[in-house]
Amino acid sequence: MSEELIQPGAVSHAPATLLPALLVVAAALIDSCGRVLMQQRPADREHGGLWEFPGGKLEPGEGPVAALVRELREELAIEVAPTAFVPLGFAAHEGGPDRRCVVLLLYGCREWAGEPISQEDATIAWCAPGRLFALAMPPLDIPLAQLAADFIRAGD
Repeated sequence: MSEELIQPGAVSHAPATLLPALLVVAAALIDSCGRVLMQQRPADREHGGLWEFPGGKLEPGEGPVAALVRELREELAIEVAPTAFVPLGFAAHEGGPDRRCVVLLLYGCREWAGEPISQEDATIAWCAPGRLFALAMPPLDIPLAQLAADFIRAGD
């Protein structure tokens, strides 16, 4: 749970209980030029217009890597071997209006088959590591951008 300092006599506005965690996976796809693929969320969705790493929610009974393979196939029409993913880190947010803990797992990936083409009405763009930090991103993607930049600098 996130910590909240409560002054004597004050009322806490933190949710009493959280709903089950929502696990989300995303990929920092790195091309041969050292750029990362980002996608812009459609304007009519939550965080509309913001840039994010491609990925999505796990389906019931699905593991994180299997979900990421599926999401990249659905969103970008690319095929990625499960062994191509390198875990980079995660970011989490608790609470909010829906009282849910959201955990975003980021994986790095340098190998896939096919040319990424948006299948879900989202704009995609290859970004140099320095440009990544200039993009407006959802809150959970912001700390993960540094992990992606570090992965790019590390090379193979």
